[in-house]
Amino acid sequence: MAERESMAYDVVIVGAGPAGLAAAIRLKQLAAEAERELSVCILEKGSEVGAHILSGAVVDPRAMDELIPDWRELDSPLTVPVTENHHWVLTRARRFSLPHLMTPPFMHNKGTFTVSLGNLCRWLAGQAEALGVEIFPGFAAAEVLYREDGSVKGVATGDMGVARDGSRKADYQPGMELHGRYTFFAEGARGHLTKQLKRQFALDEESEPQVYGIGLKELWDLAPGKHVPGRVIHTQGWPLDDAWGGGFLYHQAENQVAIGFVVALNYRNPYLSPFEEFQRWKQHPAIREVLEGGRRVSYGARAINEGGWQAVPRLAFPGGALIGCAAGFVNVPRIKGSHTAMKSGMLAAEAAFAAVAGDRAGDRLDSYDEALRTSWVADELKMVRNVEPMVAKFGGTAGTLLAGIDMWMRYLKIGLPFTMRHHPDHETLWRRDLVRPIDYPKPDGVISFDRLSSVFVSNTNHEEDQPVHLTLRDPAIPTEINLPVYAGPEQRYCPAGVYEFVEEGGRERLQVNAQNCVHCKTCDIKDPTQNINWVVPEGGGGPNYPNM
Repeated sequence: MAERESMAYDVVIVGAGPAGLAAAIRLKQLAAEAERELSVCILEKGSEVGAHILSGAVVDPRAMDELIPDWRELDSPLTVPVTENHHWVLTRARRFSLPHLMTPPFMHNKGTFTVSLGNLCRWLAGQAEALGVEIFPGFAAAEVLYREDGSVKGVATGDMGVARDGSRKADYQPGMELHGRYTFFAEGARGHLTKQLKRQFALDEESEPQVYGIGLKELWDLAPGKHVPGRVIHTQGWPLDDAWGGGFLYHQAENQVAIGFVVALNYRNPYLSPFEEFQRWKQHPAIREVLEGGRRVSYGARAINEGGWQAVPRLAFPGGALIGCAAGFVNVPRIKGSHTAMKSGMLAAEAAFAAVAGDRAGDRLDSYDEALRTSWVADELKMVRNVEPMVAKFGGTAGTLLAGIDMWMRYLKIGLPFTMRHHPDHETLWRRDLVRPIDYPKPDGVISFDRLSSVFVSNTNHEEDQPVHLTLRDPAIPTEINLPVYAGPEQRYCPAGVYEFVEEGGRERLQVNAQNCVHCKTCDIKDPTQNINWVVPEGGGGPNYPNM
């Protein structure tokens, strides 16, 4: 076995999203203020910073104001303030506007910006590198490294040039070890190393299980006269029936609109396809009117944390911390998480810097966990903590009404004396014989599209001759349990056509088209038998999202 080389840093960060970049910037700021050296590196599995970033996004600049107070003078991509905020309730053929007076003021998007989160991360990466942060795109953290005392020592990147059968190709290169006094995990929702750390250190034994939605997004160039910079629209209702979720349209810069659809992954009908629900939603007269005459330019999908405050695990463990969506700080009703992710990274950075300055390494950063639980992140998430479970329990109409009452009462500091619980998403599917199949219309190729043409515009690419990164704990389960009991839901919940059942020799088998994977993690979450385990492919693989 080839020996891996190693590099040592004060802080190693896994993931160049908003949380990881904010943490790196804050660490360097603190070092500059203290006039001392501090080495910081970031590993990013995408081919470049922003390549795997997918979000709406409407960004609350609260954390940006704290981290880089003069960002408005520094040519940041936050240039389109939200000018209109609409909430539509859709029926099959009509839409009804929900009056602003029915929602608490914090839902109104005042002072926010619509932007490509990928572009914001690219800009933040430039700020970080200017401060001396080393960023390594195209390198996927594949393994957690531990010290002899059990604390986290760092991570190792995956080997490159390994063939599908496990043999080494001519261009084989062993992974690199990155050692840190502290390691931050900013992998985003359902990070594969984060899953291991939660088990290793029992981080979620006192929290509710994390629950998720899948967000599907397209970027469109609009026809002349249809673009209204800063217009933000959210929808709920049709076409979802048994499930809950909703859509969005964000008019961004350059005559483009970001549209998307989110489906909570606690849905029951195994015949439901989030991708097809998204395509059907676009055919609603109110949505189609916006898109007609335009052109789709990109597509992507990503899992979203929806568990809220009660699903936040313990954040610190010996030698490291969870930050951003690896821990789960999304404000579900606001559909925002970038500002809370950034703040978590900043608080972790402050705790780690104090530890390094005190010549400590490998201990548990309890001060980070304590600081976050008394910060404005906690205040914001506690206010909306019952929204997701209320809608999940009582349905879209009654649940939305009850959640609205709960938010108003908390906003008025009355508060309801309870916090609702969650159930894991993989436990919610019903058997195929208890539900009706869903007949989805064929795509028209103008407004609605199929999966494969969508994957094409996501610029997804993997080296085909590499180990399959969508691993099955038991290869027999898909055909012995998932197909006969649940109608093979993996062929529907995947938004990229990765899973398909094919007949071979008179029997059906599951074919895994791993090269299509857009790294959304839905299969890892929703598989009813938890048989699918998502692990990182070679660094640089996956989607390459432009302006998303």
